[in-house]
Amino acid sequence: MSTNPVEFLSELVAIESLSGEETAVAQFLAAHMAQLGLAAHIDGAGNAVGVREEGGENGRITREIILLGHMDTVPGRVPVRVADGKVYGRGAVDAKGPLATFVLAAARAKLPPGTRLVVIGATEEEAATSKGARFAATRYRPDMCIIGEPSGWDGVTLGYKGRVLIDYAYSQPMSHTAGQASGAAETGIAWLNQFTSYIAAYNQTRPRLFDQLLPSIRDIHTGSDGLTNTINIKLGVRLPPEFDVAGLGTAVREMAGRASLRFYGHEAAFQSTRQTPLARAFNRAIRQAGAKPTFKLKTGTSDMNVVGPIWQCPIVAYGPGDSSLDHTPEEHVVVDEYLQAIDVLQHVLEVIGTERLRGDD
Repeated sequence: MSTNPVEFLSELVAIESLSGEETAVAQFLAAHMAQLGLAAHIDGAGNAVGVREEGGENGRITREIILLGHMDTVPGRVPVRVADGKVYGRGAVDAKGPLATFVLAAARAKLPPGTRLVVIGATEEEAATSKGARFAATRYRPDMCIIGEPSGWDGVTLGYKGRVLIDYAYSQPMSHTAGQASGAAETGIAWLNQFTSYIAAYNQTRPRLFDQLLPSIRDIHTGSDGLTNTINIKLGVRLPPEFDVAGLGTAVREMAGRASLRFYGHEAAFQSTRQTPLARAFNRAIRQAGAKPTFKLKTGTSDMNVVGPIWQCPIVAYGPGDSSLDHTPEEHVVVDEYLQAIDVLQHVLEVIGTERLRGDD
């Protein structure tokens, strides 16, 4: 088991870990954290957890910082290789690169007295369940949290849009294609077009992407058993802050007629501020590394949407990688960026104890 950062990331990426199938990668990660000096275990949700503590006066712990990444990936095998200063592989960007950054920075940092640092490699972030994050949300009450997602080494993510998933199902008796009656497929596509028009009308007065509804078609399937024609459509809709998802459900059901609808996987949008001590610490660390930091709002979702509303503490997302490469056949992280991110995060962890925590805006 290598302690070289690039070899560690390559080994981590090489372990296939689809959502719900993270046991092997959790065991590898826990063993590696233990080798680096963290007290490591696998918790009840299958999360790999590593803990470091630096006691203060009389051994007291006065602050807890959680580094919450995720171990699972979407399907699709990208050959693991190191070439041209890049590490390729499924999960190199989303989000094993950020998770490896967490582990190495946590092991290297000289923690301020009174600090407990908890690194979590969570399960099922890429699924609608977010099993690992939901489990952690009930067992910790951190003073600060960093989510492991690609932001670029010189970027910090402050917020994510929300999400809801919609399954549409419609069936009708078989009819001849030359007849006048619309088929099930035509009925379903008409509903989809009506829904798309509804979203376009909503977005018309909202120029900022973060404030818009962003739909995506996940799957369309038509079928027939010779007596009944069917159409099934799976949609994802990214939601802006403070959006009335119940109102959306009412409108969509009115459009759907007698079709069956299922709404699930709802997460509300969540946004932090760049004025927290955590965001300011990243701002200083990135500037000291010679770059101008960028603060971002993402149109996707992450485990920040799960734990942010519960923990109500300073929170950001950070990690190396270009998020436009998420889930793509060319997924890779640049080695220099990965190494730079480790240094930046290490600096943040070493200085954050000098600032006030809650309520410091």
